[in-house]
Amino acid sequence: MMERDIKEILLTEEQIQARIAELGAELSREYADKNPVVIGVLKGVVVFYADMVRKITVPCEMDFMAISSYSGTNSTGKAIVKKDIGVDIKGRHVLILEDIYDTGNSLSFTYEYLMAKEPASIKICTLLDKPGRRKPGITLQPEYVGFTIPNAFVVGYGLDYNEKYRNLPFVGILKPEVYQK
Repeated sequence: MMERDIKEILLTEEQIQARIAELGAELSREYADKNPVVIGVLKGVVVFYADMVRKITVPCEMDFMAISSYSGTNSTGKAIVKKDIGVDIKGRHVLILEDIYDTGNSLSFTYEYLMAKEPASIKICTLLDKPGRRKPGITLQPEYVGFTIPNAFVVGYGLDYNEKYRNLPFVGILKPEVYQK
């Protein structure tokens, strides 16, 4: 059972769904008549993305990209595009959905990468914001944040440790002995 590796449930499934409903209403107002392109950054965003886009009540186009800057629990500090978007975003309104904003390296890279494609606008919605892990000099701030969380190793609801725990319906703090082996 994956649950035995969880030290504490930080956010319940119910808390997450309630906040997503609030964000969906806000994003629907923001993007009314804008036909945004909603870009998810794989893999961790998949669960949040699926729930979030179903709460956005205005027409939108969906796409995904994959950025990598992690090896196990450590950020390598260098991001690369592993899968690019397939839609032309020039002149379009773009909403980036992200699972967690921690060091800021990946999201800053993604933002700059997409800005080079000349969209009309880019805004960021992240489920989790972990400011305690932000690297010095990172100034990018998401416009929409689900929850601000402490500097703890979290898994579940799409977030993983070595590709495990993504399918937990909640966000939990992983026991240190699991990842310090």
